[in-house]
Amino acid sequence: MREKIRVLIAKPGLDGHDRGALVIAQALRDAGMEVIYTGLRQSPKQIVRAALQEDVDAIGLSCLSGAHNVLFPEVLKLLKEEQAEDIIVFGGGVIPHQDAKKLEENGIKKIFTPGTSTKAVAAYIEQAVREKQGLSKELLAPPSGVDHIGIAVNDIDEAMTFYADHLHLKAEAVVEVPSEGVRVAFIPVGNTKLELLEPLDEKSPVAAFLKKRGEGIHHVAFSTGSLEERLVQLKKEGLPVLNEIPKTGAGGYPIAFLHPKAANGVLVELCDPTRKGEGVKS
Repeated sequence: MREKIRVLIAKPGLDGHDRGALVIAQALRDAGMEVIYTGLRQSPKQIVRAALQEDVDAIGLSCLSGAHNVLFPEVLKLLKEEQAEDIIVFGGGVIPHQDAKKLEENGIKKIFTPGTSTKAVAAYIEQAVREKQGLSKELLAPPSGVDHIGIAVNDIDEAMTFYADHLHLKAEAVVEVPSEGVRVAFIPVGNTKLELLEPLDEKSPVAAFLKKRGEGIHHVAFSTGSLEERLVQLKKEGLPVLNEIPKTGAGGYPIAFLHPKAANGVLVELCDPTRKGEGVKS
C-alpha cells in the first residue's frame, strides 16, 4: 500500500487572506492526502523549516499580495541549501500568467491561477509526487506536437481545389472510416497535417457538425504517449472525456476525444502516432 502524500500549505509574506489556501487544503485532504497548514504570515525560512520537520512531499504556496516573485524563489533557494530539492513546490493566488511562466521556468513545479478546479489541483499534485517517487508514468509533460487539424467539408474533392491549386499541397491518402461515418483526406504540411472530413451519410457526426456550424475547423489533435493512463488522469482532473477507452482513428493509431466544453468549445483529440497499426478496442 502506498504511503499517503504529505503536503504543507503555507501563506508566505504579509498577505492576510487564507480562504483559497484553506479550500485547497481541504480538497487535498478529500483526495486522501495528509495536509499541514502553517497559518498566515509565514516567512520562507519558517515554511522550509516546517516542511523539513513534517517530512512533506510537496509545499503549496498561496500569495495574493503580489510578492510571489520574491517569496517563491526564496523558498526554492532555502530548500536547495537544505539539500531538500526533492520536495515539490507549487503555488497559487493572484499571479499574472507571465509571472507564472517565469516561476515555473525557475523551479516552481506548477502555478495554479484563479479558476483552476480543486480536482485538477489534487490530481496534479498526486501525479507529480508519484512521478517524482518513480511510482507512475510521466503524464504531466505537454503533448509532443499537433498531429493534425481536422476540417469538416461537404465535399473533399471540391475542397482539395483550394489546397492543391493555390497552396500546392497534395493529399497523401483518402480513406473511408465507416465506423465514424466519414471519408478522410490527409494533407501533409511540414511536421503536421490537415485532415479533411467529409460525411458519408446524414447520420455522421460530421454531418451534424456541418448542419450546425457549416464548413470549418472540426478538431485539433495533439500527439501524446500513454494515452490510456492520460485519459484516467484527465478524468481525475474533472475533465469530461468522450472516449474513456481509445479507439482506432483514420490514421491507424489510437485516438480519444475530449468534450468541447473542456476546452472552451474546441473539440480536442489526443492520439498516439507511435502506435500505428496497433489494434485497440472501440
